[in-house]
Amino acid sequence: MTATLKRILNDLRQAKILVVHPKDEDGAALVDHLRRLGCEVRAAWPPPASIPGDIDTVFVQVGEAPTDAMVSLIEGANAAVVAIVTYESPTSIKAIIDLNAHGVITKPLRQLGVLTQFALARYRYGYEGRLANKVRKLEDTLKGRRTIEKAVKVLVEMNGVDEETAYKLIRDQATSKRVALVSVAEGILAAQEAMRTFGFGITAQGNQK
Repeated sequence: MTATLKRILNDLRQAKILVVHPKDEDGAALVDHLRRLGCEVRAAWPPPASIPGDIDTVFVQVGEAPTDAMVSLIEGANAAVVAIVTYESPTSIKAIIDLNAHGVITKPLRQLGVLTQFALARYRYGYEGRLANKVRKLEDTLKGRRTIEKAVKVLVEMNGVDEETAYKLIRDQATSKRVALVSVAEGILAAQEAMRTFGFGITAQGNQK
């Protein structure tokens, strides 16, 4: 067994799974198979009002409950989603898309297909999470830059200096106080807003008016 395969299997065994499936032979077989893999598995039918917070993977039967209700249920969960379909149809395909399923298995259930889609779903879910984190960091960076640019303009107006000098003032304050540039910029903008609230303005010479 390669190191990569071993890591994948270890990840699967650590999963906390909720199987949302009617209480029938297929549902029982799926639960038993996942438990044989070493996973912690719970079953629920009818669908619960919410997904327990510790669940990180959901296997959900498509077509046995209203799609809108299932979408609302899944949207509130931080979990990989594996859709279970009995047959392909426009309705079931739409439900898979609406659920943003990370994997799909078909009935009658086969053990090989379950393991493959289980692994794929957890990988895709983790990949989406990493992309979302990168997007949030980029958004925070852009927001910080806009805040710094606004603060620079305030200092230019207050002190009658050029933008390069204003930026250096912010940077020097951040360095001396050991805080982020954006924190200093936010403080400058907050001070400006406070002055405006009380009806004060500041000229380039620092005179109040």
